[in-house]
Amino acid sequence: MERLLLLISLLLHVLWVSSAVSHNVPALYIFGDSIFDAGNNHFNKNCSAQADFPPYGSTFFHRPTGRFTNGRTVADFICEFPLCVWAQFLGIPLQKPFLGAQIEVAKGSWKNYPSNGLNFASAGSGVLRGTNQDLEVIPLQDQLQQFKTLVGQSRIDMKLAQESLFFLESGSNDIFNYFLPFDTPKLAPDAYVQAMLVEARLFVDQIYKLGARRIAIFSLGPVGCVPARTLLSDAPVDRCFGKMNRMVKSFNKGLETLALDIPKKYPGAVGVYGSVYNIVQLFRAMPKRYGFSNVSGACCGDGPLRGQVQCGKEGYRVCQNPNQYLFWDYFHPSEHTYKLISKALWGGGHSRIQPMNLKTLANMAIPRA
Repeated sequence: MERLLLLISLLLHVLWVSSAVSHNVPALYIFGDSIFDAGNNHFNKNCSAQADFPPYGSTFFHRPTGRFTNGRTVADFICEFPLCVWAQFLGIPLQKPFLGAQIEVAKGSWKNYPSNGLNFASAGSGVLRGTNQDLEVIPLQDQLQQFKTLVGQSRIDMKLAQESLFFLESGSNDIFNYFLPFDTPKLAPDAYVQAMLVEARLFVDQIYKLGARRIAIFSLGPVGCVPARTLLSDAPVDRCFGKMNRMVKSFNKGLETLALDIPKKYPGAVGVYGSVYNIVQLFRAMPKRYGFSNVSGACCGDGPLRGQVQCGKEGYRVCQNPNQYLFWDYFHPSEHTYKLISKALWGGGHSRIQPMNLKTLANMAIPRA
């Protein structure tokens, strides 16, 4: 009898998991900045924007992976991971950084690029080509070119791309850099945001031509609330930087329109807009409800709000429980924050993501144009 109950329990578990896993999405292609970077900058030896040293990665991977957090990112949580206990996932392995995969293919260690997708994101990059160019980051335009080259070489099948899911999150570095004291902006705030949106629209246009049909565009979080704002002479310490967040909200509004207009402009494509800004502001408004004890300062760093020294650099300090902090370092969320965001994006309602959540997008049949 016990053996029968055990078998029934296992069968129910398998059915439960399989019902939650999408079978329509074979691969995930990821573009953006440090919010998504899974180690591309680590393989770009000329790049000085790095997180390939302790204590990055310490909570989950137990080693630095190039991710700018203590564990996994939103993209990681959306995919299946062997140790993940969620049943809410795409059911595919984590995406390799493109530059790492490129090295393995060039060496002959791999015959081809992974069929479950690739991560092209580069920490420090922006939607504007010139953002942090001195750090040798990979701008969004070059990330797109990397993908285009693989399609042109038949390393990525366009039919595979048409069935896959595409993530875009970029713009935080552009807006933060607008307020840096040593580089006077050449454009007014509104014009600067419009220039950013032009690049975002060009990205969507080009990625569609390369086969993308499921496109998820994520808003920027409240960049004016990051602990690194203490590096700016005119930013307040006791509250968020309002001028910066106003630009963020203006850019996000443009992204929302861009995402929701995708079906009108691109036959056979579906776009969703993930409101990360609203999700994070909810955490800040009700921290205890979401398991946070600190939503202002960083777990790892030094100076006011631990926002003036990068985590892992000389003089840094680290908190005892990173997942009670909204921010892991001076600019980036903790793994706990990413987990909550991914849950909201995967199965949340219209206040989190619209016109549908990622689970619905992943499971729906995309009509061929």
